[in-house]
Amino acid sequence: MELKVLNDQGQSAATVQASDALFAREYNEALIHQLVTAYLANARSANRAQKGRAEVRGSTRKPWRQKGTGRARSGMASSPIWRGGGKVFPNSPDENFGHKVNRKMYRAGVAAILSQLAREDRLAVVDGFSVDAPKTKLLAQKLKGMGLDSVLVITDEMDENLYLSSRNLPHVLVLQVSEADPVSLVRFPKVLVTRAAVAKMEEMWQ
Repeated sequence: MELKVLNDQGQSAATVQASDALFAREYNEALIHQLVTAYLANARSANRAQKGRAEVRGSTRKPWRQKGTGRARSGMASSPIWRGGGKVFPNSPDENFGHKVNRKMYRAGVAAILSQLAREDRLAVVDGFSVDAPKTKLLAQKLKGMGLDSVLVITDEMDENLYLSSRNLPHVLVLQVSEADPVSLVRFPKVLVTRAAVAKMEEMWQ
């Protein structure tokens, strides 16, 4: 599989040979959907809590006598039927939303995403990507010169200047190969990968 190599003007200057197993895999929509759903679910924190019948504050006295009132019998105001009563199956803070994805599925899903990005011309390679100083303006000018607006940049090692320069750009994200995730790959319309990062991808996910 050949990937385009872009120059500083955003034009295709050459091509680089990449692994077919990683960048020429068939599109598997069901697998990608499962991978993205699992990633989002595993990132979810259980920070909601509801009170059960035993935890609702209030009297346990019987609201009215069992017979003779004409109303339905009732034992206590904390009943789930009543307004303000406890929940039947309350959510707890230790609730687990995680989905299990084994390693083989994860690698296959990431390869399918990368392959589709390459087919749609949304993935490109650069020899290197850096800025001289940690200034947002420098990175914004560099991306504008390449004709890029919203982009995910994947590098083999995190450059501090590049990372600091990207933090104030809402549509730019800089990640190392080890930090790249399915959601970020799907989310951005353009993905830039350094040559060294391509080699590391093939080593990690092939």
